[in-house]
Amino acid sequence: MAHHRTYAGALAAALMLLPAAALAQGLNLDLGALAGGSLGEGASLSGRIIQGIVLLTVLSVAPGLLIMVTSFTRIIVVLSLLRSALGLQQSPPNVVLLSLAMFLTFHIMGPVFDAAWQDGLRPMLNEQVTQEQGLERMVEPFRGFMAAQVRDKDLSAFAGFSGKPEAERPKTAEQAELRLLVPAFLLSELRRAFEIGFLIFLPFLVIDMVVAAVLMAMGMMMLPPVMIALPFKIIFFVLTDGWFLIAGSLIRSYGGA
Repeated sequence: MAHHRTYAGALAAALMLLPAAALAQGLNLDLGALAGGSLGEGASLSGRIIQGIVLLTVLSVAPGLLIMVTSFTRIIVVLSLLRSALGLQQSPPNVVLLSLAMFLTFHIMGPVFDAAWQDGLRPMLNEQVTQEQGLERMVEPFRGFMAAQVRDKDLSAFAGFSGKPEAERPKTAEQAELRLLVPAFLLSELRRAFEIGFLIFLPFLVIDMVVAAVLMAMGMMMLPPVMIALPFKIIFFVLTDGWFLIAGSLIRSYGGA
């Protein structure tokens, strides 16, 4: 049951940025009814086709929506920088990094997904609340998550870009519109990811410098230092249990246990 709530919460994240007016129409659109029934079954068939197109569009943009409003951005950038710091080009493969980032995201975002399911999506599916109310309830957990991570500087910058007068700009992240909060959240996530990446690079940079200095002292100028340093960086990373440390640090960076 917990898995169902997690995946349903992920669906809630995909739906949260859709316009409320579009959701209010539901999935029972019937062009025949809109046309007063004059077009008959042909119009109804056209309506079904449009429904299918809309559904496919929602499913195609769902991964992008999940990236924008979850911890996925920070995690995948850090893992990519880690691979670069190790000096590895294709190991671990992209599919492995994406899978690890996805499951770490599900772990971090579990309470948010669960809240979106319990408070918004499930009551809406059970017709206990209207679609507009369900959408608002689904958005709130993600808004709270982003508000806790976004920098005031980034939010103020996008509020200024909107061209609104100073008096009409949001005073807190909780009051900000999603079109301001989401890009500000992404900028904050990228900044923190690169800060973590800088700290990851430092020990591997030291290994590269030591290996290069030793090779130069030995007069082995033609031997590539990167090739010699690679096994030392790998064994250093393994001995320090690097994957465990990186995963734990990413989880704790969001206040996780």
